[in-house]
Amino acid sequence: MIRFVAAIFPVLLLAGCISQQPVASVDRSVPVPRSAPVQPSGPGYYTVKRGDTLYRIALENGQDHRDIANWNNIANPSAIKEGQVLRVVPPGAAEPAGDGAVVTKPIAVGAVVEARSLDQPAAAPQTGALKREPRVGKEPYSDEAYARLNKVGGEPAKPAEVKPETRIEVAPPAPAAAASPDDVPWMWPTSAKLSATYSDAGNKGLDFAGKAGDPVQAAGDGKVVYAGSGLRGFGELVIIKHNATYLSAYAHNRKILVKEGQQVSRGQKIAEMGNTDADSVKLHFEIRKQGKPVDPAQYLPKR
Repeated sequence: MIRFVAAIFPVLLLAGCISQQPVASVDRSVPVPRSAPVQPSGPGYYTVKRGDTLYRIALENGQDHRDIANWNNIANPSAIKEGQVLRVVPPGAAEPAGDGAVVTKPIAVGAVVEARSLDQPAAAPQTGALKREPRVGKEPYSDEAYARLNKVGGEPAKPAEVKPETRIEVAPPAPAAAASPDDVPWMWPTSAKLSATYSDAGNKGLDFAGKAGDPVQAAGDGKVVYAGSGLRGFGELVIIKHNATYLSAYAHNRKILVKEGQQVSRGQKIAEMGNTDADSVKLHFEIRKQGKPVDPAQYLPKR
């Protein structure tokens, strides 16, 4: 019997091992796919297109190209790529709503103030006519005392005539038109003859025909945010940022007399007129509002 049990035990043990299911293993050599990071978009951001440069993107968004490089951690301005999304407004700046609507908070309304003329008596209480104590003597109040005070010879006493106060209505002075904090006291950038005017469909500024070396002056106070020839079609170019709203651009110079980051004054000579990237000696002058070209003739004083 003992021999039989000893012979059958290995067989039973082997059968139990065969019936046990293998444990599933996980192949950790295959990387788990991760979702791509969501690219920011909408107002305040710009998607780089073929042929774009950081300088042109800055000009068309009314910014300093160095600021855009800092906001997007760009070390090399020429290293931007097609499809790259760039922040073109300062971090934390108010960005327009997607539908362009401006959200305003309702003004809290205080308690209602009664409006009546000075000669109009106050309204009586809802509970009935207002009764007052007799005005003469110290007689305690009673209905009989009230009747005696308000009757003379059996007839109700007429109230003393009160002449209405003469009121002179004085119209408040008209409020003075407040100038925008971003308004610029513009001046003409050159005394040369105007040769071409602004056009929405073509020329995005004013052209002046002059002689090589004629002075080009800053049209307003501001900071030089670009000085160079990196924008195709503009030649030697100077761009001045006057405030958060306005830029001015001066193109085709033969010589630039200012540097990026330099503060300039209205009327200061910033360049000499030339014909770089142009078929004749001229100054091409632009004013840009929020990066978009506007007609300078609408801003410059009358000549």
